[in-house]
Amino acid sequence: MASLAAMYGAGAGAQSFLGLPLCRDLARLEADIALIGAAGCTPYASVGFYCAGGPAAVREAGAAYGAALGHMNFDLGGPVLPEGVTAVDAGDLPQDAGDAAGNRARIFGAVSQILDKDAVPVLIGGDDSVPIPMLEAFGARGRFVVLQIDAHIDWRDAVDGETLGLSSTMRRASEMAHIGQIIQVGQRGIGSARGQDVADALAWGVEFVAAGEVARAGVWRAVDLIPAGAAVIICLDLDAFDPGIMPAVIGRTAGGLGYWQVLELIGAVAEKARIAGFGMAELMPSRDIDGQGALLAAQMLAAVVGVIARQRV
Repeated sequence: MASLAAMYGAGAGAQSFLGLPLCRDLARLEADIALIGAAGCTPYASVGFYCAGGPAAVREAGAAYGAALGHMNFDLGGPVLPEGVTAVDAGDLPQDAGDAAGNRARIFGAVSQILDKDAVPVLIGGDDSVPIPMLEAFGARGRFVVLQIDAHIDWRDAVDGETLGLSSTMRRASEMAHIGQIIQVGQRGIGSARGQDVADALAWGVEFVAAGEVARAGVWRAVDLIPAGAAVIICLDLDAFDPGIMPAVIGRTAGGLGYWQVLELIGAVAEKARIAGFGMAELMPSRDIDGQGALLAAQMLAAVVGVIARQRV
């Protein structure tokens, strides 16, 4: 990557994702899209902040393209940012493994500030408890559809006594008055879900589109489930991808989604609805192989920023 960065004219290190302008004070935000990182949120005692360093790894993987932001991105058919659309990187929020409530408050506050500025928040995690305060920040701002792309359904009520951890994300979302619909894509293998968890989700109204269905029939039933004109919050857990292309996760499970399937899904949703927010979670740098997972995460993030940016034209 160092040689590629040098060829493209990018400097060493990664101050921001793709060389985007830095925004250190969200109270002064003037952009259409704002990225923020959160290395962890609500850890279980057994695993702690196992995704520590995730946002930094994604930024570093995208560093080679820091001087090429205006170049052609063939995943998008043009540059990441169309003319007139702006995006900034607000850096990483302070995260403290001993202060879960403070971690949640900081994520909630940052996302709220971005929404107050009529910008789209893009959150880089961090474990999969990170989306809970992100979703909470959308309260009193209308009704939203949650599209979760994940190998797991995250409908446990509590794990090790913790109700706000990574296994409970969608159950907690279902309890938020402003979340009107949940569509979950990519489930496969054996996870933490019990039969009752699945029954509770179905009783609430969740629509599941398992990874096997996507492999056989594509993403289109999931797209059809999105109401036209809806405001959609997308939660992408990186273990949704097949471990052959995304090794940097805690639970590698065969049969995952491919890059194009995920991008096709997000792009198709953007054609019929508004992406109000996006969260990417569960990059585990210590499990990566030759930076492959971080590279995929960076490519995906760049594409998603580009998809959102095209809605702001």
